[in-house]
Amino acid sequence: MASLNVGNLGEYLREQRRAAQLSLRQLADATGVSNPYLSQIERGLRKPSADVLQQVAKALRISAETLYVRAGILDEREREELETRAVILADPSINERQKNVLLQIYDSFRRENGFTPGPDADADADSGTDAGGDAGTTRNGDDAGAGTTKDQDPHS
Repeated sequence: MASLNVGNLGEYLREQRRAAQLSLRQLADATGVSNPYLSQIERGLRKPSADVLQQVAKALRISAETLYVRAGILDEREREELETRAVILADPSINERQKNVLLQIYDSFRRENGFTPGPDADADADSGTDAGGDAGTTRNGDDAGAGTTKDQDPHS
């Protein structure tokens, strides 16, 4: 069987598996993917689906997006954008409304620089709001400077 060009995915997976001190059989058990199939992926003989890569990434505790890039499923820029979005969404120090506003600003800068917004940007932009309330306004002085408060009289 001829080797497929999957962007050194197999070598990378082998390195990550060994770093995690897992045998191929242990990885197969952890992912639910057969041992022979994983072996073929590591040798560059098979190009796995995104679902298989996600299972492997979870078992190895590595980024699925990195595997997608190495497999040619995802462009490097798309991976970086997804990781940026994931970091923003995972930040426990800001609330959901702030996350939504930050993502809207991020998308605005990307558009200004000639990049298209991410996959979730349309949903965020269409709604304009989230579970926390109206975008662009604050409640009772939250995040002073981010907008006007609902309790503030603009004519005072």
